Amino acid sequence: MNVCDLIKKYDGKTVVDTVSFTIPKGKVLSLIGPNGAGKSTVMGMISRLIAKDSGVIRFEGKDIGKWKSRELAKKLAILTQHNNVQMKLTVRELVAFGRFPYSGSRLTKEDEKMIDQAISYMELEDFQDRFIDELSGGQRQRAYIAMVIAQDTEYVLLDEPTNNLDIYHASNMMRTVRKLCDELGKTVILVLHEINYAAFYSDYICAFVDGKIAKFGTVEEVVTKENLSEIYKVDFEIIEINNKPLSVYY
Repeated sequence: MNVCDLIKKYDGKTVVDTVSFTIPKGKVLSLIGPNGAGKSTVMGMISRLIAKDSGVIRFEGKDIGKWKSRELAKKLAILTQHNNVQMKLTVRELVAFGRFPYSGSRLTKEDEKMIDQAISYMELEDFQDRFIDELSGGQRQRAYIAMVIAQDTEYVLLDEPTNNLDIYHASNMMRTVRKLCDELGKTVILVLHEINYAAFYSDYICAFVDGKIAKFGTVEEVVTKENLSEIYKVDFEIIEINNKPLSVYY
């Protein structure tokens, strides 16, 4: 997927300013940066949830705007920051929505298998028959992620997926992201505020500041004391664990 010269304005203010980059296939790419830097807006335009003002997004050689929605949904899945289901649904019923692009409302045995796998990935077996509105915020977040996993797309877009998750489930979710990439060959694009999760679990990082790309490269290239201090305007130190750079700010 190639992003070229994306621009987005709200009320005359440019929030994404001539952004261009290539999403590496079969890798984990994290979009990081301060609040209001434009990373979620870029994610929204990539997924077609937000209309771009100008620029081109090419997906498998074709302008993403020319894809039919159902066909694109078999290739690309997204979890946004804000999810609010009004219907009375169980966890399993919610996860089953991930199979809609394939079978509609008539689930096949293959669909049921994918739903079971997604529920297992997110450790939701004990909750699958409970209603979504009866769950904690973290449990609901895991259910939404399971729905995205059940969609079984080559590209998975997750906007702040660790939001509302405790440390245990956030870490498990990030391990799931690596598993989706390493074992199933999926391309995963994340918006993350947790810099250490981005550093430890990503292959590439794209850092935004004021609607522009400040840094793009491998984790080792981007996660440096100088780069992070420049991006976030606070002092950082970098340590290594298992040959991965982790940040400490003060």
